[in-house]
Amino acid sequence: MLNFLVDQEKCTKCEDCIKDCPVGIIAFSPEYPDIIEGKEDECISCQHCFTICEPGAISIFGLNPDESMPLKGNLPNGKQMECLIKGRRSIRHYEMEPVDSNTISHLLKVVANGPTSMNDQLLFTVIEDQETMKKVRDDVMEGIREAIVTSNLPPGSEFFDSILNAWDNGQDVVFRHAPHILIVSSPDYVPSPEPDAVIALSYFELLAQSVGLGTTWCNLAEWAVASIIPDMKRKLNIPDSHIIGYIMLFGKPAVTYYRTVQRNNVKLNRVVWTD
Repeated sequence: MLNFLVDQEKCTKCEDCIKDCPVGIIAFSPEYPDIIEGKEDECISCQHCFTICEPGAISIFGLNPDESMPLKGNLPNGKQMECLIKGRRSIRHYEMEPVDSNTISHLLKVVANGPTSMNDQLLFTVIEDQETMKKVRDDVMEGIREAIVTSNLPPGSEFFDSILNAWDNGQDVVFRHAPHILIVSSPDYVPSPEPDAVIALSYFELLAQSVGLGTTWCNLAEWAVASIIPDMKRKLNIPDSHIIGYIMLFGKPAVTYYRTVQRNNVKLNRVVWTD
C-alpha cells in the first residue's frame, strides 16, 4: 500500500507532484492529486511527490512531511563541497578505538537515501565487533595463503605473494589495521549492481569524512573476497545472488591533514556535433 494522502487544507493544487512523478501515476481525482486507479504497482518509491510539495500537503508510505529536513538553509555551499572533495584522503593509519555503533547506524541510514537503479536494493554489510574484525582479517589472509600454496591464485593476482609476506612480518597491507569494514552488495538481477554499490560508498566516504572519520577504498580486500576466497561471502552472510560492488575500510584516523590537494590536470573532452 502506498498510503498516498493529501492534506486538502494545505494543498494549493499547483500540480508539481503530478508533473514531477517519473512514472506519471498521479492525477487530479477530481479536485486533488491522487494515485491513478490501478497504477499503484508502478510506483518506484522515489518520493518525488513527497519532497516537491512545498507546503507539505502530501504524505506517502505513512511518512510525515514535518519530520523531513528542510533543504533551504541546510545545504553546504559550493566552496564547502569543493573543500570536502579535494580534502578527503585515503586513510592508511587508524586509531584502534572503534566507532560508536549509533554513529555507524546513522551514517548508513543517511547513505541509504542515495540513488540506485532500483530503489532500496542494496545490502550494507558492516563489521563493528573488533573480535570479528580480527577473525575476518585472519581468515582472508589464510585464504590467500591457501590459494598460493595450492597454486590457485587467479591470473594477475601473483602480487598477493608479497602481501602475504608483509602480513607474516606484521604489516597489514590489505586492511591497514582499520577497525571496521563496510561491504556494499546488490542483487544480480538489478541493471547496475556494481555502480549502485560504488555510488553508495562514495556517499558514505564524503559523509564519514565530514564527521571526522577516515575511509579507504580497499581494492585488495575486494579482490581477495570476490576472486580468491569466494567462500568468504557465505561467512559474511552475503547472499550468493548478490554481487559485491566494493569494500571500504573506515574508522577514526590516526593522521591529520591540513590542506587540500592541487590536482588541476583534468582530462576534458568537450563534444560539439555539427552537420
